[in-house]
Order: sequence, then C-alpha cells, then structure tokens
Amino acid sequence: MTSAPVISAKNLSLTFETNDGPVHALKDVSLDIEKGDFVSFIGPSGCGKTTFLRCMADLVKPTGGSITVNGVSAADARMARAYGYVFQAAGLYPWRTIGGNIRLPLEIMGYSKADQAARVARVLELVELSGFEKKFPWQLSGGMQQRASIARALAFDADILLMDEPFGALDEIVRDHLNEQLLRLWARTEKTIAFVTHSIPEAVYLSTKIVVMSPRPGRITDVIESPLPKERPLEIRETPEFLEIAHRVREGLRAGHADD
Repeated sequence: MTSAPVISAKNLSLTFETNDGPVHALKDVSLDIEKGDFVSFIGPSGCGKTTFLRCMADLVKPTGGSITVNGVSAADARMARAYGYVFQAAGLYPWRTIGGNIRLPLEIMGYSKADQAARVARVLELVELSGFEKKFPWQLSGGMQQRASIARALAFDADILLMDEPFGALDEIVRDHLNEQLLRLWARTEKTIAFVTHSIPEAVYLSTKIVVMSPRPGRITDVIESPLPKERPLEIRETPEFLEIAHRVREGLRAGHADD
C-alpha cells in the first residue's frame, strides 16, 4: 500500500483581482509530491512558481481547486508547523546574532532555553556553520547568510522545506557549493523539499522530480522524474543522462511559450 502524498494539488487555480482587471496566476494545476521527494519548479518569471509555493504555505488562498499538506488543509498544516520556508533573501535581522536569528521562531513557539540551544547547535552543524552562532549577519558572506536562513527554517524540525529561489542572487561558484551542501542536507534529514528556481542546471542537479511551468496563467507543461542517482557529484552535470534531462526541461519551457 502506497502512502498518501505529502502535498497534493487538484485543479488548483488562483486569480488576483487588480485595478487593471484579473490576473490569472495559476490555472488547473494538479500535482502530487511524495514523502522524501526533492521537487523543483522551473519556468519563466511570472509563471506562478512562487505563487504555487505560497499556496502550499497558506500565504495566499487559491480561488479554485484544492490543496492539502500532510492530508489536511494548507491552513491546518501551517498551524501544525508542518513546513519551514526559505525566502529569496535571507531575511536575517541585523541586530540579532546568527544564533539569535535561528532561535527566533523557537522563542515564539515557546521552546525551553535548553531546547533552543540544542536545536540551534544541531542545525548550525547541519548547514556547516558551527562556530558562527555569535556572529552578526553583516559579518557573513551572502552564501553563509542563506545557509543561516535554511538553518532557521530547519530549527523546529518540520518534515517539509519550501524554498523560493534561495540561491538566485549568488554567484555561480557559491551556488554550486550550496547546491552540493543542500543535497547532503536533504540526504541526512530526509525532508520533503519543494524548490523554486530559474536555473535549468540547478533544477536537474538537485531534483528527484522537475515540474516545468508555462507563462501566465501558470500551468504544468511537463513533470520529469529524474533517473539520476541520489549521490550526485557536480561532475554529473557533464554526463549524457544529465544533459538529456536538461534538454527535456528546455523543450518543456519552449512548449509552454508556444502555447501563448
């Protein structure tokens, strides 16, 4: 017997009402994300990738269809703290140390000081930032700040990690390093990850499943199950298997534009 999907969207649609008329951000999106999946969403700007992630997080409400997280509504999942969310910018408070930033959600949730300290130490070790707890954000590089942001999202040990283009503003060398670290983190924690990106190589390198989306209104044009092994050195990006998946993603993006 197979387990129920962790995230399940059925005919999900979302229309924003604006002064210039309705904006159809998502249209009839159906997708299941299984436990332990690493799912990347890729598509042109404005195709609804982030909107879909925000629906999962109950940050916006769909206007049609349904979405469940861990078998309950997105609102109930949010109340149950089912996920951590990593935004495009690290969003660290400059007046708090790295440890203080990571502790913030734990303080709000009422964890004891001893539990807070143990959790901060554990997630700093997970993102390879042990020893930086007393540093302030301005003392860290952009890549290190983003790792601290990931640590904050992991601190209360949610099973789901929602990541909205967390490495988009970083240079390619740092991005490659963080991609490797994220795969190691995923292997160690067995989280279910939904990841928004504009980068075809990043989507192919990281994912067990790649969801290709069309320009607005956001629709799914292809869902690619990756045949790549879980262990993925950066050099895998030069293999024929990798290039074949990247080609299929590119074709899916082209097909989405052709439907305009």
